[in-house]
Amino acid sequence: MKIITSYTDTRGLDTGSPLFTDVVVKGIAPGGGLYVPEGLPRMSLEEVLAFSLMPYWRRAAAVFSRFRVDLPAERIDMLMKQAYGSQWDDARIAPVEEVVAGMHVLELWHGPTSAFKDMALQCMPLFFSEAVTRKQERGQLEDDILVLVATSGDTGKAALEGFADRPHTRIVVFYPADGVSDIQRKQMVTQHGANVGVFGVRGNFDDCQGAVKAAFADHAFNEELHARRLRLSSANSINWGRLMPQIVYYVSAYADMVSSGGLKAGELMDVCVPTGNFGNILGAYYAKQIGVPIGRLICASNENNVLADFISTGVYDISGRDFVVTPSPSMDILVSSNLERLLYHIAGPLQVREWMAELAEKKRFRVDPDTFKAVRGLLAGDFVTNDESLKTLKRVFDETGYLMDPHTAVAWEVAERTRAENPVLVVSTAHWAKFGGDVLRALRGVGCAENLPSEYDGLTGVELLGKVQELAGGNACVPRALAELDEAVVRFGDVVDAGREGVETAVREWLG
Repeated sequence: MKIITSYTDTRGLDTGSPLFTDVVVKGIAPGGGLYVPEGLPRMSLEEVLAFSLMPYWRRAAAVFSRFRVDLPAERIDMLMKQAYGSQWDDARIAPVEEVVAGMHVLELWHGPTSAFKDMALQCMPLFFSEAVTRKQERGQLEDDILVLVATSGDTGKAALEGFADRPHTRIVVFYPADGVSDIQRKQMVTQHGANVGVFGVRGNFDDCQGAVKAAFADHAFNEELHARRLRLSSANSINWGRLMPQIVYYVSAYADMVSSGGLKAGELMDVCVPTGNFGNILGAYYAKQIGVPIGRLICASNENNVLADFISTGVYDISGRDFVVTPSPSMDILVSSNLERLLYHIAGPLQVREWMAELAEKKRFRVDPDTFKAVRGLLAGDFVTNDESLKTLKRVFDETGYLMDPHTAVAWEVAERTRAENPVLVVSTAHWAKFGGDVLRALRGVGCAENLPSEYDGLTGVELLGKVQELAGGNACVPRALAELDEAVVRFGDVVDAGREGVETAVREWLG
């Protein structure tokens, strides 16, 4: 008999021992907790190194199988072939490039939306649909699913692309109206699909995320949806189905670095991740726990440096903290939801419940000394100012010819500052063209508080990509899907007020 992993939640309120297909459909646990597996698999070094001989889809299937997902192995294989197929512009899917000696870049932006969220959101919707279909066939689920997504820019488009026109599913995305790049906004508002909706929000990402979480917790709203035969779920990284695929690319990267000679087998690899919501670096934490020889986990923050401060002090404090708009908007986040999972593994559900209640009420919490010591043993952190990120982007391009986006530049700068003896894997989360305006600003040496020269006035985000190409030459290729955005038809233009009522009203009107 196949042994199947069951799940618990970080606040200890779901006692039903759900399976993977349950938690991927639920998204969030009763009481607001996040699902985590009750046990983690272990991989030997030999098993990790064997990944270098596999295509990427098989690597992903191997990790899912080791986590004992409650689906047949042949079905997992089939879904992974679909997830990591011809829609990627590099057959390696997540290639590792050595930019300078000892510093490698993990490129996670070769998918259809040019951002790392594709790594999970080309995969997760397939397993989500599989789970919904199986539950409906067994009579365990009568409703269709309404996926609500709050995005700081990249998750929205990747989730829309992954769920567009999937059966038994509808998806509505909320993004900060003035907090994403022109390219990110156009990617979302031109999205195809009969089952998709997109709304701007008058506020920042935390306003979007808070409003969506409040809608999940609104019993009356959920009853109203149930009357329409709909049930809420999430495609944000609070959903375990988003995190599982992120574990895969760290296992994959280690195997590839050993295969290419960047690492000796068994040598530790440090990982530096630009992170706001903590999900991406949490994938590296789980990879380390299951046996990948990862040394330090380095958390790179922008000026919204609540995570770097927490790692330094043990105090998570958003009270009175200004929300800063940066060139790395996908990290412009103050409430890092996935940190809750790490704290659960260190301190357990009772403490997590207490800390999350304090955060909701007082906008801050302090962990106990033992937990702080454990956090410091796992994580290092630093932050980069807006102008520093653009200067790093230009410096690395001038010195190496490698063109990166501002989020990757944040990680690169922190990796250089904190570098020790181990080779470093810098996680690159987006293609530079997603943020062409700020890349142009960097290459022209224009600071964040300065205006670009008047010759660029009135140009669209897509037109600015051409200007980057003029400066960078053959090192700056633009993905076709981004280059053609100005010709795409805008389908969604509504902007709503922040808060639960704004989100719920928008959903009602969209449903009709």
